[in-house]
Amino acid sequence: MIKAYIADDEIWVVLGLKKQLEKTGYPVEVVGTANNGLTAREEIEKLQPDVVFTDIRMPGVNGLELLKDIGQLSSKSRVIIVSGYSDFEYARNAVSNHAYDYLVKPVRQENLDEVLEKINAELNPGETDELRSMEMKKIREANAGFVDRIIAEIREHFTEDISLSEYALKYDMSLASLSSQLKEKLSMNYSDYLTSLRIQKAKELLKEQNLSIQEIAEKSGYTDYFYFTKVFKRVEGISPSKYRKEI
Repeated sequence: MIKAYIADDEIWVVLGLKKQLEKTGYPVEVVGTANNGLTAREEIEKLQPDVVFTDIRMPGVNGLELLKDIGQLSSKSRVIIVSGYSDFEYARNAVSNHAYDYLVKPVRQENLDEVLEKINAELNPGETDELRSMEMKKIREANAGFVDRIIAEIREHFTEDISLSEYALKYDMSLASLSSQLKEKLSMNYSDYLTSLRIQKAKELLKEQNLSIQEIAEKSGYTDYFYFTKVFKRVEGISPSKYRKEI
């Protein structure tokens, strides 16, 4: 278990960082928090955490002063500076005073994951590869579930103006990963699948003689009549009008 301590004068930062630590998938316990440097210094000496996340500017004792003190109070604690001041000078001072790492607010989850991975590897050698394998498996399983849901949504909304990037954003997946998994699942790419659904819809509508080709194009998801005709002919080998006559 990685024992963590958070020192920041903004309560929303403390709460947010606690939630982010839970999301890393690593065994982390937040053993204490403080909103000023004096309290943090006392509790860190008593609790001896494995890692301390501290802001630079705090009442009483600032983060850089706390960083210097921790070397004597809790020599095994790794200090990570978390600050909204992203200029080089603060980072340089933190590194020169032996900070373990420097994170800029708002902390990105992937950056926090990388830091925790390094710390876990140091504290639990041999477990990192197994944990990474388990986490990757969980991600793959979650993504597989997302892909099934995305396919269901596509089938429901294929006549609308939708893009794959919107689904990737909605389900927090990379566009490349989603595109690859859809192709594996459907045996065709997203564009071809969307086209197949729309043309199938158009073929059904062409049986209704009261609808014009323009209306059928629009109901099938195409606003451009000429583009619809071109796509239909490419897929079916004949124009929509000729297809209607043959049926």
